[in-house]
Amino acid sequence: MAGPTRGFLGRARKADLRLPPGQYDIGPDFPVLTAEVTPRIAPDRWSIAVDGLVATPTAWTWDEAHRLPASVYEGDIHCVTTWSKLGTSFGGVSVDTLLDAAGPMPQASFVMARSSTGYTTNLPLADVIGGKAWIVWTHEGHPLPTDHGGPVRMIVPHLYFWKSAKWISRLTLLDHDEPGFWERNGYHDRGDPWLQQRYQGD
Repeated sequence: MAGPTRGFLGRARKADLRLPPGQYDIGPDFPVLTAEVTPRIAPDRWSIAVDGLVATPTAWTWDEAHRLPASVYEGDIHCVTTWSKLGTSFGGVSVDTLLDAAGPMPQASFVMARSSTGYTTNLPLADVIGGKAWIVWTHEGHPLPTDHGGPVRMIVPHLYFWKSAKWISRLTLLDHDEPGFWERNGYHDRGDPWLQQRYQGD
């Protein structure tokens, strides 16, 4: 018996190699997802601190952070809810720059990212150094919208986006892992989209 013709099946779509397993391209959209009430933070009242296991606990105001060497991320982001936004860009400062100023102690191996809302998410230190994470205040060349974490959020684009804490205010270095908000509620401790680490046990 003859098989179906190409005209019946249509052409097979070529998979986009930028998409991790189980993800789809959201296109120009940028969904707003949050676990808390959206705060309204004026830039002149915002600051970011690096503390914990560091030689010199350090904090920066909005103006001081903007005087640091600028850094831009251009690439893809992936949400645990299965959407991905491809070819997007964020501007701000590399987390490396902040950590270099504070001086992590040798025993530091994890980071707790804290938002002004009280939201927390835990990260291995190795996942935020070496050009892997940013503190950002622009998206696509425009000020970061409040609903997306403005005036300033963290981005860790190689992990699911719940690791990219909105309204970031503090990075605390630790010598042990502590679960953050979603991790205490069943999400994976690390959240690698290429390994589909969505929930505990994945």
